[in-house]
Amino acid sequence: MENVLGLVALACGLIVGLGAIGASIGIALMGGKFLEASARQPELMNDLQTKMFILAGLIDAAFLIGVAIALLFAFANPFVLH
Repeated sequence: MENVLGLVALACGLIVGLGAIGASIGIALMGGKFLEASARQPELMNDLQTKMFILAGLIDAAFLIGVAIALLFAFANPFVLH
């Protein structure tokens, strides 16, 4: 039983850690491409900025869903029988 709790804790850490790495890399790539696009066509900067913020919110939302699932497994674990 204790082994299962340790594996759940490890899985929660992996979910949060890999999700944070993925979200960070995604936002960094998107920010770099935004800067490239705004340097090439400065007149489109406002439209691109709006789309960039919407995408940043969606990327963060995907990460926060992963955090919520990790918290679900950490506190209301369906795999542990009481």
